[in-house]
Amino acid sequence: MSEDEHARRAREIARATEVVAACRKCEIGSTRTNSVYGEGDPCAELMVVGEGPGETEDKLGRPFVGRAGELLDKMLLSIGLPRESVFICNTVKCRPTLDVGHRLANRAPTPDEMRNCRPYLDEQIALIRPRVILALGAPAAKSFMGERFSITKQRGQWFEGPLGIPLIATFHPAYVLRQTGGAMTEVKKLVWNDLKQVRTRLHEAVVATADGAPAQSSLFD
Repeated sequence: MSEDEHARRAREIARATEVVAACRKCEIGSTRTNSVYGEGDPCAELMVVGEGPGETEDKLGRPFVGRAGELLDKMLLSIGLPRESVFICNTVKCRPTLDVGHRLANRAPTPDEMRNCRPYLDEQIALIRPRVILALGAPAAKSFMGERFSITKQRGQWFEGPLGIPLIATFHPAYVLRQTGGAMTEVKKLVWNDLKQVRTRLHEAVVATADGAPAQSSLFD
């Protein structure tokens, strides 16, 4: 990708970020601290889409920070992709919260919130045109494949995403972190298998590349 094209896309992302920051289509636009548009390479071959910002993301205005973000970074590095080389975003750009009396707790976005935010996500996909979309967790996967999608039964399978872009879903890093002992090991194996599929599809998409980096043979830590 040329430097001019990279710069053009970066300007478009900066413009869209300001639009999202001013958005008040949903009530969460008024309760959040910061909008979280997304970040990464505007010419990325891989786009990672999560559910929505959590408390730390809301404070910092960045997607996937904190423990889940650290694990995502390790997941990406396990297939040879540093965080800055991909584009990371969420289905909704503001933190969905639930008032539990003394504090605000995270919750899943409502269908209306996801519909209101969908044009922003579609715009991101159309601008970046990644070779692969990786959906993290059931809510993100369902936003593409519909409510009948089962993360336990259909993760690791390829689907046709927006604009015909290949799309695959796996478990959310936060879900992995909630597991313990043998359950965590098993879930990490499943995620690792899905990540290897992403790596293979990306390599297939750039057939001009010869052998590339040597394949990693162990789970991400």
